[in-house]
Amino acid sequence: MKITNRKAKFNYHLLEFYVAGIQLFGSEVKSIRKSKVNISDSFCQIRNGELYSINMYIEKYKFCFNDNFYPKREIKLLLNKSELLRISKKILNPKITVIPVEIFFSKTGYAKMKIAISKGKKKHDKREIIKMKDSIREIN
Repeated sequence: MKITNRKAKFNYHLLEFYVAGIQLFGSEVKSIRKSKVNISDSFCQIRNGELYSINMYIEKYKFCFNDNFYPKREIKLLLNKSELLRISKKILNPKITVIPVEIFFSKTGYAKMKIAISKGKKKHDKREIIKMKDSIREIN
């Protein structure tokens, strides 16, 4: 089961990919297993030498009785120090951002997030892609 960010390929040029672990509570893991998560509006930032996913929506698990549950909390992503340094050097460019591409579960059952270093597309780039897709549809 994978949860993908379909807007990512349309809105960004994806340059490099990394796989990061996600630090979650138990009820959040159960919500992700039921695909009750939205990553289309989220992005990642480095704070105090650690990478966080911001604005990722995880719906509250209906059998969870945690009163202080916040669905859009900042979630820490787990990466090696060398990967964090590589990402932080690339983010220094103001046109580069880090976005989540998909969430999946590893063979051992841990939740993982595939993140991409990306550059935003301009409006005319998006229009060209739409024209190409339309022409391919007409040919078929």
